[in-house]
Amino acid sequence: MKNALWGYWLVLLGVFIVVIMLLVQNLTTSTTQDYYVVKEITEAAFIDAVDYSYYRTFGEVKINKEKFYESFLRRFAETASTSNVYTVSFYGVYEAPPKVSVEIKSKSNTFNVMGDSETFDIVERIDAILEGKEAF
Repeated sequence: MKNALWGYWLVLLGVFIVVIMLLVQNLTTSTTQDYYVVKEITEAAFIDAVDYSYYRTFGEVKINKEKFYESFLRRFAETASTSNVYTVSFYGVYEAPPKVSVEIKSKSNTFNVMGDSETFDIVERIDAILEGKEAF
């Protein structure tokens, strides 16, 4: 009976450790995932927003602001987590030369640990410039 009791405590400890690992993983992977999601979406939205007729006529790379906004927000909405609240801000969007600054603020869920509620807010900022004729 004594050995069986130790087995129950070992199983309980294992379940407790798994729960703690899941909570920590949810907090730590969200920052990395948000950064790479914003980076990849910004690059893809840049390529979607390139004005190819202007490039063929004048040989300079130019983007369409509205198309960039539309593409970025559509792609971000497809990949955003439904458990977070996001605020997307665009700063310094220039058509020629193509440059954009994007800031995404995410408010995570509230975690209650022993009566204390904690929230983790994450801010991701990306400055991107599209340059060179090699991209086309």
